Amino acid sequence: MKTVFVKPQEVKREWYIIDATNRPLGEVAVKAAYLARGKHKGCYTPHQLIGDFVIVVNADKALMTGNKVQKKMYYQHSGYPGGMRSFSYEKLLQRRPDAPMRLAIKGMLPKGPLGNSMFRSVKIYSGDKHPHVAQQPTAYEW
Repeated sequence: MKTVFVKPQEVKREWYIIDATNRPLGEVAVKAAYLARGKHKGCYTPHQLIGDFVIVVNADKALMTGNKVQKKMYYQHSGYPGGMRSFSYEKLLQRRPDAPMRLAIKGMLPKGPLGNSMFRSVKIYSGDKHPHVAQQPTAYEW
């Protein structure tokens, strides 16, 4: 079996749009990371940027099951002693409506420069409007 190596010029990158309304946050994040990474393509290789562009709309309307809305905590540390800050999903959603989806998708992508460039191809919006109409994104169906 030979390893397929696709040149960056040969990669055809599509645009997909995912509507997160009344969908579990994790389910939407998994699909977005899967498309951004390019795992659905036959020429997938883990060390190349061949994934598609993903637009997630209505990120603030994604569901959390159970009572995770009040109990799920996010942590941030400044690096200094006593610099730990924590806030719940509910507070984070009030402050930045797209942040929980952003953190979930970023956590599912590889770490480092390749993961950063993959995450740049994911566009997340809290409303149903987005400025990428000219790219003619196709709706992603489950």
